[in-house]
Amino acid sequence: MFRGKATKVDMNKTIVVQVDTMKRHPKYDKAYRVSRKYHVHDEKGEVKVGDVVNFSECRPLSATKRWRLVGVVKAKK
Repeated sequence: MFRGKATKVDMNKTIVVQVDTMKRHPKYDKAYRVSRKYHVHDEKGEVKVGDVVNFSECRPLSATKRWRLVGVVKAKK
């Protein structure tokens, strides 16, 4: 299960979620942030931009969508 921040909710039943992870450079030992975006299926359309959501892997739903929304962790006010 992944946790990320919703960055785009313009599509029908699809949201784009950005997941940030921290990595450490093997030689210089400096920490840096790596971001990746996932297309997540949102059946009810309940997520807004800025919400923190949980999502998990599922069967392919479209050409780019292989993730399903599990729940909203923290809604943006």
